[in-house]
Amino acid sequence: MPLVCLEDFKAYARQQLSKSYWDYIEGEADEGITRNDNIAAFKRIRLRPRYLRDVSNVDTRTTIQGQEISAPICISPSAYHSIAWSDGERSTARAAQEVNICYITSTYTSCTLEDIVAAAPGGLRWFQLSVQTDWELNKRLVQKAEALGFKALVITVDAPVIGNRRQNMRNQLNMEAKIMLKDLRSPEERNSTITASPSTSFCWDDLSVFQTMTRLPIILKGILTKEDAELAVKHNVQGIYVSNHGGRQLDGVPASIDALTEVVAAVKGKIEVYMDGGVRTGSDVLKALALGARCIFLGRPILWALTCKGEHGVKEVLNILKAELHTSMALSGCRSVAEISSDLIQFYRV
Repeated sequence: MPLVCLEDFKAYARQQLSKSYWDYIEGEADEGITRNDNIAAFKRIRLRPRYLRDVSNVDTRTTIQGQEISAPICISPSAYHSIAWSDGERSTARAAQEVNICYITSTYTSCTLEDIVAAAPGGLRWFQLSVQTDWELNKRLVQKAEALGFKALVITVDAPVIGNRRQNMRNQLNMEAKIMLKDLRSPEERNSTITASPSTSFCWDDLSVFQTMTRLPIILKGILTKEDAELAVKHNVQGIYVSNHGGRQLDGVPASIDALTEVVAAVKGKIEVYMDGGVRTGSDVLKALALGARCIFLGRPILWALTCKGEHGVKEVLNILKAELHTSMALSGCRSVAEISSDLIQFYRV
């Protein structure tokens, strides 16, 4: 049976993965309220299509940070792709390059940044940093990414400590012990063990340190409120990435699509806003764009795709969502991404 939508890939991936790895990918913090609401929130939004428009040519292309992509559908930073497919992030990077979208590479990759660049030298890549207590290590990672041609620095702000992920505790799963975090080691440490040590003291004033380290645009990932959005603009970052970490950090925060509206209103068009969390269909993408997202990013669906078919699975998932977006745009009377606006949206309480 062909896999025709993202849920098909999810069902197939579940059959292939061990329970502990499946629980890791699908895991949520505490009761899973936020994780579940990420998906449910999209179902509370209805579309207001406009008809009798010439939709013989629908263009899904857009730009992020000045770089053109084939569709506003990109890959979010998730860790340890090798648990889903042996070639790990190399396969993810090749698929992203072929579809011509952006792939954000995680600090916690299962292969080196050099390996990823070598696998897809022409791809558009951003680098996600989980800020470490060791500032020399932070500097080394950021400057390596810039030297390797990554085009933006995405700093995660919502994980000073790890959320209360019950299934990982029950499974006694220690990912760091299973997969060597090669980019957290200096060259002389590559064959030794090392424990990631996220900073609990990283704060707004520290952004200026990163701005002296790199010329890359800086994007803050994990912003959910207008207050933090306003502070981000004040601190001269180049983008905000609305995210609740897939419901894996603080449970009970808003669904990403609900927080998006507040953040977009707060920045007043001064910087680009992106989002992830709960996107499963092309109409979900359309809704996010109508509410002000420049593009969306996919997390779990990429790992489902890798599990099913590796690089080819990732390409399929991206192309399925791109085709669904194209159809939703045509059926809504939108001939380009620029024509997608908030007039398309109405909220419906189920």
